[in-house]
Formats: sequence, structure tokens, C-alpha cells
Amino acid sequence: MKEVILDTETTGLMVKDGHRIVEIGCVEIENLIPTKKKFHCYLNPERKVSEKALEVHGYTDKFLSDKKKFIEIVDEFLNFIDGKRLVIHNAEFDLSHINNELQIIGKNSIKNDVVDTLSLARDKFPGSSISLDALCKRYRVDNSKREQHSALVDCDLLVKVYINLIDQKEPKLDFKKDEGYKKTKLQGNISYFKKVIKPTQKELENHERYIKTSLKNNYF
Repeated sequence: MKEVILDTETTGLMVKDGHRIVEIGCVEIENLIPTKKKFHCYLNPERKVSEKALEVHGYTDKFLSDKKKFIEIVDEFLNFIDGKRLVIHNAEFDLSHINNELQIIGKNSIKNDVVDTLSLARDKFPGSSISLDALCKRYRVDNSKREQHSALVDCDLLVKVYINLIDQKEPKLDFKKDEGYKKTKLQGNISYFKKVIKPTQKELENHERYIKTSLKNNYF
């Protein structure tokens, strides 16, 4: 199955406040393996970037002023994601902005199937931090290049996080000496390494507290 890891950066949080997209990043994977196909663009949002958004991604009004407008890249973007399931961290946010951009230029909202990794993480780790940075730390994904948010960098990180979230094995070549990895031999000559992640005592306590206080029917 082909899927697209997708992320956006924007001028601010809420579509209702007139905020627009300034960057789109997409990474294609097939059967959980990156295909090396990517889509990336910066966009002129035709409005100013909010101070809070500037702190997050660092894209200034001057930097964005000569970039293409959404209408100029929309066909290429839609062709890239056509027929593929989208994998997004906090899908509601990104989809609201993408569909707003489509509405502005008179196009229909996207109808792709969507996996929200934020929801997956919330179900899997109740009571724990589930930001992308927190999940990278949990799964020992190197996010040292993520000094500020960047759509394409975030997509590359989310590929690794997504594979771990759904309990799949990710192809690795450099973890033979690392503790916490189990080696599994699959078809052919490819060795796969899967991390064994154990919850901390604090996470166990948070989980027990969640069960006792948040579930309607419990027997504690």
C-alpha cells in the first residue's frame, strides 16, 4: 500500500482567523518503506506570519514573499497524494488548512483516507506526552536536526515514528550493538531491528490513574 506522510507549516493556528499555509512537505512510503518520492514547497501566504508561528518555523514574510502561491502548485500536490492514504500528526489541523486553501481557489476538499498518528499515540500512551518530539525520544529517533519545525524534516521523522506506533519492523543497518533491539531475519538477506520499549514507572502510574478516573466502567 502506498501512503503519504504529510505535514504543513502555517502563518498561525486557526483557519477562522485567516491563517494560511506557508510550507507543505510529503514523503511517499510503500509497504512502510520510503520510495524516495517527495513533494515539498514553500508558499506565499499572501498575509503576514504571526509572531508565534515565526517562533515555531522561522519563515519570515520576506523569505516567503517571492514563493509560489497555493494555486500554482495545487495540481502537482493533488497528483502526488492522489489515491494514497495520508499519515499526519494532528490531522485535524493540517487538513483544515489544506481544505481551506482548496476552498479559496474553488476546489473540493480532499477525500483521502487518513491515519492520525496523534490519535494512535494517545490511545497507545494515555497520560504521556505525544508530541512528535516526545515520540521521537520514546522510540530513539534522532531529531537533532529539528531545531525549528520544518514540514519535510518532520515528515522524515514521522515515517520512523509511524512505523513504531503500528508495531511494525523498520529496516535498519546500524543498530546491531544497541541495547533494546531485537534482530529478526525476514525474507531475503535483509535484517530488521525492532526496538523493545518498556514503559517507565511514571508512565505506568499515569496509565493506572487514567484507567481509574477516565473510564466509565472500571473495577478498581
